[in-house]
Amino acid sequence: MRLMFIDPPQRTPRSALSLVLLASVWLAVIGNLALWRSLIQLPDLTGWRGVVFGVAFALIIASVLIALLSLLAWRWSLKPAISFLLLCAGFATHYMLSYGIVVDTPMLVNVLQTDRREAHDQLSLGLALTVAALAGLPMWWLWRQAWAPLGWGQQAWRNLGTCVAGLLVAFGTTQLVFQDFASLMRNHPQLRYQINPLNSVYAILDLTVIPSEQRSGPLHTLGEDARIAPRSVTAADTQHPPLLVLVLGETARSKNFSLNGYERLTNPLLAQENVVSFSQVTSCGTSTAESVPCMFSHLGREGFAKRQHESENLLDVLQRAGYAVLWMDNQSGCKDQCDRVPNVNTSSLNVPGECEDGECRDTVMLTRIEAELAKLPSEQRARGTVVVMHQMGSHGPAYYKRTPAAFKKFQPECQDNSLSQCERQQVVNAYDNTIVFTDYFLSRLIGWLKTQEKTSTPAMLYVSDHGESLGENNLYLHGLPFAMAPDVQKQVAMVSWLSPSFERWSGVSTSCLKQQRDRALSHDHLFHSVLGVMAVQTQVYQAERNLFVACQGR
Repeated sequence: MRLMFIDPPQRTPRSALSLVLLASVWLAVIGNLALWRSLIQLPDLTGWRGVVFGVAFALIIASVLIALLSLLAWRWSLKPAISFLLLCAGFATHYMLSYGIVVDTPMLVNVLQTDRREAHDQLSLGLALTVAALAGLPMWWLWRQAWAPLGWGQQAWRNLGTCVAGLLVAFGTTQLVFQDFASLMRNHPQLRYQINPLNSVYAILDLTVIPSEQRSGPLHTLGEDARIAPRSVTAADTQHPPLLVLVLGETARSKNFSLNGYERLTNPLLAQENVVSFSQVTSCGTSTAESVPCMFSHLGREGFAKRQHESENLLDVLQRAGYAVLWMDNQSGCKDQCDRVPNVNTSSLNVPGECEDGECRDTVMLTRIEAELAKLPSEQRARGTVVVMHQMGSHGPAYYKRTPAAFKKFQPECQDNSLSQCERQQVVNAYDNTIVFTDYFLSRLIGWLKTQEKTSTPAMLYVSDHGESLGENNLYLHGLPFAMAPDVQKQVAMVSWLSPSFERWSGVSTSCLKQQRDRALSHDHLFHSVLGVMAVQTQVYQAERNLFVACQGR
């Protein structure tokens, strides 16, 4: 590694300014292939007008990069800074071209929270070739260039002058095309998240140093007054405490559930159960990192986005009220939601018939649930239990890995991690097979819950964290900013099953819920619905956000 910092003596030394200019032009032009593709597809600018605007746009990007890099144009910082921006541009270009995503703060959070297994699913030849061409080759050239030294004072003045010049050129060029520029940013806001590598730079700053986005102070306690309300029920039911299993689905969009009218039979087993499938449910966000903390919060989507501090969540309130709480995770973690309750991760187990190639099917959680429940405090279990099961579900892009051979009902299915390389129907087939397996998992869970009726009063509520794009408008996966994301990334599946004893215990009628299945709901209802149906009294509870309240006592 030391040799990388030694200037090759046989090469003509290059000034910091020349490296800044060359890197900025490369990043602005070659590093923004996804942006140029998007501009070409827009009807707003055509012919020579579009060409002139494209050149001006590239000049604006290059000028801003020149201003940015000039501040880092020192012997030991410039080459690492350029290399970092090249890598950002290379990776972002691949994902934007392949999946139609954009790079913003939530997307960066997703990247930072990606585990080894998820990262492996993203690897492909296309990724390697794109990063090698856009970042690898210019980095190889960059590190072979000798440095032309200047004194500290002279270098500082040159850096400052270059920064000012870059900003002036960017401002002046923007003024020349301001009408078109402003119109495009207003009508097509996704373009601002495609500007490489400035999109990555902004997302990093947004997560780290932008004051308006920082939440400080200790974790705020929630529901300190929480208690379980006494119920007037029969003596037999009094002996059976409630057992609610909350299944946190992954990437299951409402549109692909046959329970909601999808033309393919993706829910054959759930259709045989007395379930309610809510057809109009909107998510908190378009990614797991966004949605999961939001849906377990009492604030709702808008309040959660504007919060100034972090608070405890639904599980904390349930536990404080006196219930036993357990989180079972078969994915990449609970996003800090299970930090203060008993939890177990099943994703890395080695259970024959359930796990292979470093991944466990969601059904592995059913093999462990009784043992894990037995570990919970008996005093709390006597009052009731809430279990969260976090699925692997329909996690992409390797949908085909989520289903065993017996559940590959729809063929042929895409078996390429670069979904855009498959025919769209193959992508849909692979995804629909994951829904079929989720149907099987939920059916088995309901079957297990029925076996618990001798000692518990069981119920299940399933809700997915976000939806997914399957090639509509050349978009794949999820994670677009909520305001511009298509409905398929925001409309999620939600299914409830209440045992007859739970109906009597809670006072909620399933037949009434079926009449409410098409009402507009969202993740905002989850926190308050669970508290309401589990008879938790606290000042943070909002009855108007309890989806069950209209059917209690009916």
